[in-house]
Amino acid sequence: MGSTAQAEAPASESSFDYKAILHQMVQRGASDLHIKVGRPPTLRINGELTPLDLPVIRLEDVRHIAEQSMTARHMKEFAAVKECDYALGVPGIGRFRVNAYQQRGTIAYAFRVVPFQARTIEELNLPAIASKIAMAPRGLVLVTGITGSGKSTALAAMIQHINQNRFANVITIEDPIEFLHRDINSHINQREVGNDTTTFAQALRRVLRQDPDVILVGEIRDLETLDTALQAADTGHLVFSTLHTTDATQTINRILSFYQPNQAAEVRFMLSSALNAIISLRLVTKKDGSGRVPAAEVLINTQAVRDNIRDTEKSLNIPDLIREGTVQYGMQSFDQSLMYWYTKGEISYEAALNAATSPSEFALRVQGVAGASDTTWDAFTEKGS
Repeated sequence: MGSTAQAEAPASESSFDYKAILHQMVQRGASDLHIKVGRPPTLRINGELTPLDLPVIRLEDVRHIAEQSMTARHMKEFAAVKECDYALGVPGIGRFRVNAYQQRGTIAYAFRVVPFQARTIEELNLPAIASKIAMAPRGLVLVTGITGSGKSTALAAMIQHINQNRFANVITIEDPIEFLHRDINSHINQREVGNDTTTFAQALRRVLRQDPDVILVGEIRDLETLDTALQAADTGHLVFSTLHTTDATQTINRILSFYQPNQAAEVRFMLSSALNAIISLRLVTKKDGSGRVPAAEVLINTQAVRDNIRDTEKSLNIPDLIREGTVQYGMQSFDQSLMYWYTKGEISYEAALNAATSPSEFALRVQGVAGASDTTWDAFTEKGS
């Protein structure tokens, strides 16, 4: 694509102003912008795709974006593998994470807005326990969810909390770097795959020689990265990362699936020792349409959770362990989180039911006819407020 964009599509062939569209994206509070040939630019606002009232994108337009936004390295990478990730800063407009990919022989783009300043845990309406998790001395903390559920934003908020409250050496390994962290109390080194290191695994192999207290790995993508992250967490470091999994149970199963079956007992023991917490996120549109709130499942690695992970004879029983740990440890299920937002009047009953893990049980609890003796829900309802 590098030679195609440069030889076949000089900038003069297109008057397309993609920066004006990025400006509109920021002004309208969109999270994402999608650009492909034959369709008008399309924004994602509060989770919904909204086409802009603009002409459809032409082939020369997408080539123009490549010329204007990609470095020579990105051009070369795209030419080799037909996709690439990079960060883009546009003065006066904002920062964006960009994924360029090929579809039906032409370039397409997904732009994601990245705020210049990481927001706080409180501003993001994350559970209060997230602040305590961020200040843990060691262990693996995983933030999970589908694409666009707020994983990177939540991780940035936790790093910001550390930055404000600890004197720590923090090393991040990202692809690309999204949030730019300024040193406050912590010493933060941000390394970008491609620019500052060749791969996640390469950076992780050397990171323990860099005297880290806290390590952030943008995403666990392969066995080597996972294995090194687990070892780092098990040897006294606080390690943050993300997985594209929907809840704590699926996250644990995904980790186990990276390994061979004959390693099950060893891996379960290592994970049970290294794991600190799993926070899984789902964004739910607010009732007034002004934005979204995070429904969050939180699993803390208590002794009961460790025993359950280690036991190869029994299946995982994470939902029950979360329910049992709600009062004492600050754990919560998705449905409890949804009940909190519904009781506060932030989300509609329909939206809560649609996002619930157990819609029928949620409906019964709203009606007040389920689990009258169960006090673990009190903190998430009007009874507990």
